[in-house]
Amino acid sequence: MFKIDGLKFKEMLEGGSRALEINRDTIDSLNVFPVPDGDTGTNMSLTLASAVREANACKSLLVDEIADAFSKGALRGARGNSGVISSQIFKGFAVALAGKVDITPRAFAECLKSGAEIAYSAVTKPKEGTILTVIRVMAEEAEAAARGRKKVEFEPFLKRVIDAGEDILQKTPDMLPVLKKAGVVDAGGRGLVTVFDGMYRVLMGLEPALISGESVKIQPEEKVEVEQDFDILENDYEHITFQYCTEYFITHLKKEVTDAAIDRYREYLMSIGDCVLVIGDTELVKTHVHTNHPDRAINAALKLGELDGVKIENMVEQHRKLYPDAVEDDSELKEFAIVSVCAGKGLSDIFKDLGVDTVVEGGQTMNPAVDDILEAINGTKAKNVFVLPNNSNIILAANQAKELCRHNVFVVPTTSVPEGISAALAFNDECDAEENFKEMSAAFENVLSAEVTHAVRSTRINGFSVKEGDIIGICKKKIVAKSNSIRLAAFNTAKKLAAGKDMLTVYYGEGVDEKEGEELVESISNEFPDLEVACYYGGQPHYYYIISAE
Repeated sequence: MFKIDGLKFKEMLEGGSRALEINRDTIDSLNVFPVPDGDTGTNMSLTLASAVREANACKSLLVDEIADAFSKGALRGARGNSGVISSQIFKGFAVALAGKVDITPRAFAECLKSGAEIAYSAVTKPKEGTILTVIRVMAEEAEAAARGRKKVEFEPFLKRVIDAGEDILQKTPDMLPVLKKAGVVDAGGRGLVTVFDGMYRVLMGLEPALISGESVKIQPEEKVEVEQDFDILENDYEHITFQYCTEYFITHLKKEVTDAAIDRYREYLMSIGDCVLVIGDTELVKTHVHTNHPDRAINAALKLGELDGVKIENMVEQHRKLYPDAVEDDSELKEFAIVSVCAGKGLSDIFKDLGVDTVVEGGQTMNPAVDDILEAINGTKAKNVFVLPNNSNIILAANQAKELCRHNVFVVPTTSVPEGISAALAFNDECDAEENFKEMSAAFENVLSAEVTHAVRSTRINGFSVKEGDIIGICKKKIVAKSNSIRLAAFNTAKKLAAGKDMLTVYYGEGVDEKEGEELVESISNEFPDLEVACYYGGQPHYYYIISAE
């Protein structure tokens, strides 16, 4: 087979989604930390399931229209960082297939290249050793395999691309020390290879296959400083709606331009927008930024060199086309609203008591989709909406929802429930939106939080030898306590947080009752008589305690 039509393409996409679904538990188990919220497989599976539903609703059998529908479905259903990146990869398919009636190996290579570029553009500081690396290498292999005048058969071509993805996936532990320490490959990369393997099996008339646990052989222990900041989607979140997606290349850079000048240029873009990507060197620089002032970005670029491939898209107008019935009378909207994400009835009630308008169910184990957050934002009927993600894996989805909303949305980048509570407490309806965003963002800077849960597998990390079932305390993505006892692990975790703090708050979740929570608070108070300690029912799943100190 030298090319595939729309019908076969749709079947392949369904096959990729199906392969991900049957393997999602295995992919979830590749979480770096041995906690019961390793949800990469779940997030990617739910994202692609949404994409397949949208593609199936598309009556056309033209490959470009199927790719466009699949892309939009993936974006609207994107969950977590891995889901958002996956949606961006398939957005690349839609871009590359525009106007095409079928897919040749060369066109498929263009899809992968476009997907890699757009996925990288979603990340301010891309890290190698992640799903980004896997898609980039697969794209490079596809380009090499499709090169030449001779017709290329699709089946061996796709197998070669998948093999390249598998090969680089097995090398991800050598790129990220946290993976090597945990003895796993990158979960997002594993999910991506699984998707393309499912597509290949449909092409070959085979059923999707189960994958193994994908543990890698841990090398003899080395003195390696593990980088704790493992969020590959760390971003510089701004407080206004950035309307214009602006992209271009800077070519023929001036002789006096240095790497330091390019770094300053990047920093400037981060001050006028978000989703900033600046990659390259003194010969060629690729730029991507969401901003309200594309003219300022372009003027800054012209100081470095010439421009090529300039593209500016109005994302607000794109939203109007996607949601033509979403126009509202601004006079009917209230001034402010707050949306918070959390799991657990107690935590939900706390946020509502603090004046939060809408609580979106989700958190560690089940990240809400972009559409869930967008629906909550629109449902508030407010001109200015503050979103508290309360989880680093939800911030990007919240920002995607922000870009689709026609009103002002301020994503306050809270990474835990205690941070969200501090931000909500800082809201003042007598201040304007920008001042509130500033105060809410500053409110949680000194909040230190930790979680107590159980290990779902045996591993050695952060100097602890952890066995499956052990109770562990985690703070700043680092294990700080271990025990066979929930109370002792929680007490030791609290001790790590309490030093130099004035107040400590304990939220007890599933598996712990009120009496046990009060006994823990009493023990902490006896140990730190000058510390103010409070205890509340959180009801959060999987985590016996959430503890915060400030």
